[in-house]
Amino acid sequence: MRWSALVGGVLIQLVVGGVYAWSLFARALQAPEAMGLGHVQATVPFELAIGMIFVGTSIGGRLQDRSSPRTVALIGSVIYAGGLMLASFARGADDFWLLVVGYGLIGGFGLGMAYIVPIALLQKWFPKQRALVTGIAVGGFGFGATLTSPVAQRLLAANPEEPASAFLWIGAGYLVLGVIGSLMMFTSPTTASAASDAAGDYTVKEALRTPQWYLLTGILVVAVAAGISLISMMATASVEVAGFDVAAAATVVGVLALFNGAGRIVWAAVAQKVGPLPVLAVILGLEGLALIALPHTAGAAFIALAAVVYLCYGGAFGTLPAAAGSFFGLTHAGAIYGLILVGWSLAGVLGPLAASSLVGEAGNYRLAFSVMGALAVAGVALPLLTRPPRRKVEAEGAHAG
Repeated sequence: MRWSALVGGVLIQLVVGGVYAWSLFARALQAPEAMGLGHVQATVPFELAIGMIFVGTSIGGRLQDRSSPRTVALIGSVIYAGGLMLASFARGADDFWLLVVGYGLIGGFGLGMAYIVPIALLQKWFPKQRALVTGIAVGGFGFGATLTSPVAQRLLAANPEEPASAFLWIGAGYLVLGVIGSLMMFTSPTTASAASDAAGDYTVKEALRTPQWYLLTGILVVAVAAGISLISMMATASVEVAGFDVAAAATVVGVLALFNGAGRIVWAAVAQKVGPLPVLAVILGLEGLALIALPHTAGAAFIALAAVVYLCYGGAFGTLPAAAGSFFGLTHAGAIYGLILVGWSLAGVLGPLAASSLVGEAGNYRLAFSVMGALAVAGVALPLLTRPPRRKVEAEGAHAG
């Protein structure tokens, strides 16, 4: 049943990962013949969706630790798909609130509920391969935009005057796939190794009293803020910086999503060998340097540097769940990591907002990406300062003795 849970977890992550295809919709919604949204306004539904993820993960994480992961995943998938289908009824600028409520508020909450279930559950099914297995699961999230982008592009091209209508068909597809994946979420039995580790496991309140919880959250904030500043405007930047046409930009968004997904698996595999903290330091450094160099390039060089950013952005999500599980144990993994994801929501709101404001009407991508890149480089200090909690170290030493 653990392999079924892994397949179901990847399927759920593919569905909710479609949120990273937002830049295609943002560009379409800005067209004068469509809703005519401003550059900053077009980021609001996406920002709110990312902001609501924390609410969904914190509630979903606690529920799945106490009840049925299958039920929580099912509820989250239905809410997420329903929110997108509600957003599909937006037609003009006066219907902007439907995008905010449907895609942002409702969709983001459902996304968070569904997202946290595989991450917490699979670490319990595969305690000895927790880094790799969570990397594989959330790799599906990174690949979600690859699955969604060609479908979205075809639907947008078919009805350019009403781009939000595409959410009806996309939401329906997500509903079917999400339900199938949720039904494969079998509860993990308590194993002997899990029971022996429980003495060193933290409760939610205990984890929140440690500096390690805040350091891990800070690492996530920096990694997400830097990476999502590019992801949120990738379609537009591909046109205005790299010089691609609109159709090519859509292809670029889909191709780069592969690197987002691959980064979660590759970096997680490396973390399984050398530990998550050195990997996180390298991730932040590479992400920052690539962002700083990005606006000085065009064409293939632009894509190559963007791919590095996507790889590192995805790598943070592939590596951090295992770090949290190693630090705080697996008993309350859903609730504790669900709360760490406040960093995702915080950075998901502030990152795109800051970047789009720095770009401004003048299109100053050089300033925007340089600032966000410098933030990531400075963030390298965080994993270098992080050490395992004392109680976990003592518990592992006693178990080894």
